[in-house]
Amino acid sequence: MKALDQKLLRDLNRLKGQVIAIVLIVACGIACLVTMMSAYDSLQLTQQTYYDRYRFADVFVPLKRAPNALADRLAEIPGVQQVRTRVVVNVNLDVPGLNEPATGRLISIPEQQTPMLNDLFIRRGRYVEPGRRDQVLISEAFAIANELDIGDEIGAVINERWQQLRIVGIALSPEYIYEINAGELFPDSQRFGILWMNREALSTAFDLKGAFNDVSLSLMPGASEDEVIFRLDQLVEPYGGLGAYGRDSQVSHQLLDSEIQGLSAAAVMVPAIFLGIAAFLLNLVLSRLVKTQREQIAVLKAFGYDNLAVGFHYLKLVLVITLGGAVLGTALGVWLGSLITQVYTQYFQFPVLEYRVEPSLLLIAIGVSAAAAVLGTVTAVRQAVSLPPAEAMRPEPPATFQATLLEQLGLQRLLSPVGQIILRNLERRLVQTSLAILGIAAAVAILVIGRYFEDATQYIVDLQFRQLQREDVTLVFNQPLSSRARYELAQLPGVLRSEPYRSVPARLRFQHRTTLSGITGLEPQRELRRILDADLRPVALPESGIVLTASLADKLGITTGDLLTLEVLEGERPIRQVPVAGVVEELIGQGAYMDMAALNRLMREGQTISGAYLAVDANERDRLYDQLKETPAVASVALRDRLIAKFNEQITGSFTAMTTVLVVFAAVIAFGVVYNIARIALSERSRELATLRIIGFTQGEIAVILLGEQAIITALAIPLGCGLGYGLAALLSAAYDSEIFRLPLVLSPASYAYAFIVITLTATASGWLIRRQLNQLDLIAVLKTRA
Repeated sequence: MKALDQKLLRDLNRLKGQVIAIVLIVACGIACLVTMMSAYDSLQLTQQTYYDRYRFADVFVPLKRAPNALADRLAEIPGVQQVRTRVVVNVNLDVPGLNEPATGRLISIPEQQTPMLNDLFIRRGRYVEPGRRDQVLISEAFAIANELDIGDEIGAVINERWQQLRIVGIALSPEYIYEINAGELFPDSQRFGILWMNREALSTAFDLKGAFNDVSLSLMPGASEDEVIFRLDQLVEPYGGLGAYGRDSQVSHQLLDSEIQGLSAAAVMVPAIFLGIAAFLLNLVLSRLVKTQREQIAVLKAFGYDNLAVGFHYLKLVLVITLGGAVLGTALGVWLGSLITQVYTQYFQFPVLEYRVEPSLLLIAIGVSAAAAVLGTVTAVRQAVSLPPAEAMRPEPPATFQATLLEQLGLQRLLSPVGQIILRNLERRLVQTSLAILGIAAAVAILVIGRYFEDATQYIVDLQFRQLQREDVTLVFNQPLSSRARYELAQLPGVLRSEPYRSVPARLRFQHRTTLSGITGLEPQRELRRILDADLRPVALPESGIVLTASLADKLGITTGDLLTLEVLEGERPIRQVPVAGVVEELIGQGAYMDMAALNRLMREGQTISGAYLAVDANERDRLYDQLKETPAVASVALRDRLIAKFNEQITGSFTAMTTVLVVFAAVIAFGVVYNIARIALSERSRELATLRIIGFTQGEIAVILLGEQAIITALAIPLGCGLGYGLAALLSAAYDSEIFRLPLVLSPASYAYAFIVITLTATASGWLIRRQLNQLDLIAVLKTRA
């Protein structure tokens, strides 16, 4: 082994505590990079492969009823590659073993299995037989959640007739990778599922023989989606078209794509924090090492080692440390990436979600870590290379000091000698102190961000499901009903209060902006479904005019007092202009609200309703559910308690795992920064501390001098980290502002307290290790060394 390599091993052994701390920080950064990027690559590749192989459509449009002959005209639209017409209907289901009614989305499929848009992957079983009206394929998530298997039967109300449906296969579709019911934030696979049924049977049952009510299109490469949508809307308008939209507005794709983009952003931001801190610590360690090895550098050069050999020796030290962190981080990242991929299988329904790590990713991980290390230590390496042998043989000249700011102000008299020493050292190493504060602040910010997601989602639950939606049950009818239904609702078992509503699909226009949205008409005197302003105060709907959610108003660029054009997509499809009477806050979806009587007048109809919000006696719920399962007019039933329980079930596990990882990573940062700063301070000032001991300072006093500096650094870093965490939370809140949901900027005091406790405990543990080393300080040996 070469002499320089032997020296390298000795240096690593002597610095093993600091080396381990830096290796762990590098490992955390590389683990984040590999975890996020491998999960991103796996998810994106799986998505694209699934879309291509099973022909996921580009444009979608629901409508009332159109003849099959219209399909030929749709195919003639310039840019359209393929057209699929079908029948899609929501029905109530009676699932064995499930007390509550479930919602099934029945989708027609051809009698003979042929390649089609939004094609099916049959996991188990077989395709439906021609002419069989009782056979269905069901979505895999629905089957697993309800423990359904091939041969089982479920009951359904199909066009006012009760029918038993036999399961012949378990399937998946690229259209429902994220299988979620309208208006919900998280999937409830036990109460919502997709069922594919013979088209002849389904169209006959719903009086759509020779017709369809849903269209999917694929586009040719280079085709203009906006132009196709414009022409498509024109053709389907006479048949009750509800507004065409592209893949970007399709709920399943939107949520999946949002997750993929989030992984991509996190793969850049989080590793940068860890690797930046690692570069800073490597620079500190190497700079100190060069200073303490001045004589060794001089001897090496005197024996014939040139500047390149000396520089490469110290660079090799840095690269060995970094490589150790990269190897450990890569292994940890591959393991965490596989775990994340398994978590995704609970939410996203793919035929196969195979976790894969590209070899190029491993090279990127090593390259990024090496680049960060080299950039962080280039100054220290240059210092070693440029040191002339004759100068290196002399001790390093003492630093030039001047009066500190505290001393210039004459305030040093207010402090004890120990306090003066601590503040003097901090101020005279201002850059090092500032970077140390920033490093620990980054750890605090990571902990705050981890808690932010939990605070935000809990706030969403409280606002959306306890203050806005206070009903126990929400009913959606399969078609608008007359005022008679209002009185029939009150007669349902266990209903304490019912508040009907009217929901109308519409295209909203303001100036050059347009969007599809639903308009909900609510009763003036209501308690179950409330509308709140930005200060969470109830808002009364005006007798004329419309109230928009803030996100919808921002999308349209409209403010209170402006005139909004409504193109209603139902009934006589009137076009009206209404004033915007107000803007309210909601975190899920985008909505528009009117007084129900005003909306009925706008539609030129009587007291028509689309559904109802119910308050229900808890003791009578089972009776109510049994009746709702067999009520033909009800298309779907949403249960508030069930939504909250499902939310907590899915979120708790995810947050527990994420919080654990973030605690470990943040603790590594805080420990690494505090330990390395204190260890370097001990190395630099061991002679000074030994002198203080000899002139009468106690062991406790010199420990206070050394560790007091670290305590002040930590104390200054915590509020800075809290502010930094709040700023990052604000950026995340803006990034997650989508049409489906928005993350509020909410951070509870408990989250800041949590970050404070974790960082304080970590800094204390690091200080305890330094105190042990300080207690073992050999005063005589230290005083014999050259300063």
